[in-house]
Amino acid sequence: MTSSTPASQALSNEMIVRRFVDEILNNDDDSAMSDLVHPDYRHLTPGGELRGRDGLKALLDDYRSGLPDLNVLIDDLVASGDKVVTSIRLTGTHSGNFLGLPATGKLLSVHGMVLSRLEDGKIIEEWEILDLLGMFRQLGVLSLPE
Repeated sequence: MTSSTPASQALSNEMIVRRFVDEILNNDDDSAMSDLVHPDYRHLTPGGELRGRDGLKALLDDYRSGLPDLNVLIDDLVASGDKVVTSIRLTGTHSGNFLGLPATGKLLSVHGMVLSRLEDGKIIEEWEILDLLGMFRQLGVLSLPE
């Protein structure tokens, strides 16, 4: 095991998360999965949990079927120790079945936050919160009183 300072570990973890967003989320490069995602990966949201690289791949496949031009932008990122917090903006065109909703052709821009924990140089856990209310409003399936 190599020793590293907390600052160098945080920098390394930041680079891993940035690669994850760029290579896996934005470029659909599943070959990077084994380099960046721990085999015991857990993805947690207020709506549930999935486990493992296969679970992550299935989730991303669902997103890509509904939003084939899916893009994740990093608005801000903070790394400390084994954790990285990323403020993201997910964009895409709703041109396929997504979350049980048939295509609307509408453009989406959804904000969210992801807390990633890394172990052995790989992402092992992520807690994600997306602005689903805003997303459903953009899709036209939900409105709020004026």
